[in-house]
Amino acid sequence: MRDIMGMMGKLQDMQEKMQQMQAEAEAQAVDGVSGGGLVHVTLSGKGEMRGLKIDPSLLREDEMDILEDLIVAAHNDAKQKSEAMMQDRMKELTAGLPIPPGMKLPF
Repeated sequence: MRDIMGMMGKLQDMQEKMQQMQAEAEAQAVDGVSGGGLVHVTLSGKGEMRGLKIDPSLLREDEMDILEDLIVAAHNDAKQKSEAMMQDRMKELTAGLPIPPGMKLPF
């Protein structure tokens, strides 16, 4: 019974730390780049777009398809970096807890 109470305490601590981590993630920014630096996208740690910078050389009508592709690629790059950052932080947060492999948090 004592082990269950100890685990419940650890889970409650983890929940508090997770809430703090989510607040910190909201404040952090992750940059994604494509086209050799011609397009930059900035996302919050939660994946919300905060900024977009486009090199003026891409602002031509005949380059519109390329520009659209580069924006998507830069966004995907930033999103991947953001998700990797959150996974690393979750590993730190859940260290020592008996969580089955492959289980993703938060639920």
